[in-house]
Amino acid sequence: MEPSTSQTEMLARHRAVIPNWVALYYEHPISIVRGEGCYVFDGDGKRYLDFFGGILTTIAGHGIPEIQEAIRAQTEKIAHLSTVYLCEPMVELAEKIASLSGIEGAKVFFTTSGTEATDTALLLSSLYRQSNQVLAVRNSYHGRSFTAQAITGNRSWSSTSFAGLQVNFVNAARRRGVPFACFEEDEFRAASVADLRDVIATATAGDVACFIAEPIQGVGGFTYAPNGLLGDFKEVLDEYGILFVSDEVQTGWGRTGENFWGYQAHNLTPDVITFAKGVANGLPLGGVITRPEIMDCLKANSISTFGGNPIACAAALATIKYLEDNDLQTNSLKMGDRLSHGLQSIADDHPWIAEVRGKGLMQALETENPDTYEPLTAATSAFHEETKQRGLLVGKGGLWGNSMRITPPLSVTEDQIDQAIEIFADAADAVADKL
Repeated sequence: MEPSTSQTEMLARHRAVIPNWVALYYEHPISIVRGEGCYVFDGDGKRYLDFFGGILTTIAGHGIPEIQEAIRAQTEKIAHLSTVYLCEPMVELAEKIASLSGIEGAKVFFTTSGTEATDTALLLSSLYRQSNQVLAVRNSYHGRSFTAQAITGNRSWSSTSFAGLQVNFVNAARRRGVPFACFEEDEFRAASVADLRDVIATATAGDVACFIAEPIQGVGGFTYAPNGLLGDFKEVLDEYGILFVSDEVQTGWGRTGENFWGYQAHNLTPDVITFAKGVANGLPLGGVITRPEIMDCLKANSISTFGGNPIACAAALATIKYLEDNDLQTNSLKMGDRLSHGLQSIADDHPWIAEVRGKGLMQALETENPDTYEPLTAATSAFHEETKQRGLLVGKGGLWGNSMRITPPLSVTEDQIDQAIEIFADAADAVADKL
């Protein structure tokens, strides 16, 4: 279906003033103008099931009255304060997040994005440990900034390694197409721990600042370590005093269903947690949580003009309350199981869908040639287009761009899950005909 003249004009205006490297989805990009619950509407009035949520960000859904009212109420008071003034919404939110973090005596610093949270975590870790060495995970993604790209282990999203850091990558998540693919789960865990020890012994000076990992790799296509592996890593890291940074930008706030934080599947307590995306249901807010001695190791003056913005903090307080009051973590677990089973039934009928994986409402489909095991990137793109044509929006990812990322709001219903599965089935049949 061709977009209207108005959407075509919007695309031309976008391309004239926005950088070429700012990616747009779909052969005919769509302009989203309104959202309602689990649905969004484009400039032509077409309704879509939103199963990507602004990249896992509208975690409660669009236009939630309780959250909208909190935003309106704060706007009527004051819209902006920098951190040089006391700000009650910021302090209240920090108290709430610290209590939820699992870190004893935690302090919280607010940023405007996950990227900035990553930078802050690296700054604190390197200062605290007096080291510029960092361990990260292959196939990882940690943000768009100069520093965050240097620790990103996915070449498609890392355009530079120049950041003043010595970065080494270990394996902790991706099992398809790597030397660890032939291992059973226990063997995979043992081999990954051995790999970590070997990298520390051979590629570092030993005094590494931190190890940073996503409990579930987001841009990497929702690949993740077996439960407990990161806890095994933490035992090794503790031998060297290396800090563990859990990147919870995509896995926080109950999205995985089984836990509130992704790290809780691994029998550990991180030294540092980064967060963003869903915390304020779409308003720009991120942050870092850590122990007082780590947070307070920064001795130079530092403030944040926009971090801890009162409107964003009010939205976050309302979002967390909405998640808790409606037990959306449990809903994520139930709806995630329903979604996973539906997707698996489709995969069983289509051998080019190689794997269904995920936790809660972070689900992925990965495609590959069943005969050669080569990634089917073009098929994934076609699948992506076919779902959009049928009124369903999802994401893409994976090392080779051959994974579909499926992340509806945690308020999604059974009927909406079933509707999406029906669309996936029809779209898969259409792609199979082309293959």
